[in-house]
Amino acid sequence: MRGAISKEQSAMNILSIQSHVVYGHVGNAAAVFPLQRLGAEVWPIHTVQFSNHTGYGAVRGEVFGAPLIRELVQGVEARGALSACDGVLSGYVGSAEIGDAILDAVGRVKAANERARYCCDPVIGDAGRGAFVRAGVPEFMRERALAAADIVTPNHFELDYLAGAASRTAAEALRACAALHARGPRTVLATSLHLEDTPKEAVDLLASGPDGRFRLRTPRLDVSANGAGDAIAALFFFHLLRNGSTAEALSRAASSIFGVLEKTQQAGARELLLVAAQDEIVRPTRVFRAEAVG
Repeated sequence: MRGAISKEQSAMNILSIQSHVVYGHVGNAAAVFPLQRLGAEVWPIHTVQFSNHTGYGAVRGEVFGAPLIRELVQGVEARGALSACDGVLSGYVGSAEIGDAILDAVGRVKAANERARYCCDPVIGDAGRGAFVRAGVPEFMRERALAAADIVTPNHFELDYLAGAASRTAAEALRACAALHARGPRTVLATSLHLEDTPKEAVDLLASGPDGRFRLRTPRLDVSANGAGDAIAALFFFHLLRNGSTAEALSRAASSIFGVLEKTQQAGARELLLVAAQDEIVRPTRVFRAEAVG
């Protein structure tokens, strides 16, 4: 695996529309820095600005409305910049109305640059917790966002919800990915998979794209820091845009996140150590290879 991108490679421009926290690393606070560390120019639009993620129980801040998101995108458009945008990345959606504003942004970017791609991290819920987003958001993801997305990055719970069927085996997970492909996305990255043949001490990831279907397994780490899903979606999107290989994007993204999580675990930290472990983003200590399946 190569290290940092070379100086000869031109900068990538990514519009990232997600939540943001002042303290910790979730949403844009988890996605922007890793992308910048890899050399991308990131244009962040925050859907919320909170003091910290909601896992702490108490939170202060503000949820921004869909009109503000539309206004900010239109302001960038007025600068004539959207033609230089290589991709749109979205994560947590506070409401279906905000989702509509994000899809409007995607439409504007693609009208300005037909080569631009949209990566949707369909934040809905998680295994053991169920759905934790507002009413209407899961339906928005399944019925509207999937059709607009080129890349989608669900966790196990979200994969099953979007596909409408439980995935207990690798074959069922692959069928779930196929079901998502049929609704729009050309590439699917399924994270945090716990299948019947996944060892208790491991975690599986599955990526399915035009160039094949691939599985990757890493050790399970005893760390509960939020934001890893947001970061891996950003990294997978970047590497897929950069080299076009589903397997390579999976390997690079998973290796980097594992490295960051391992450093976080070693430090006993509650928040991702993205800055302290930033070398793992560009040059992971341990490289995991994706293997073709199916």
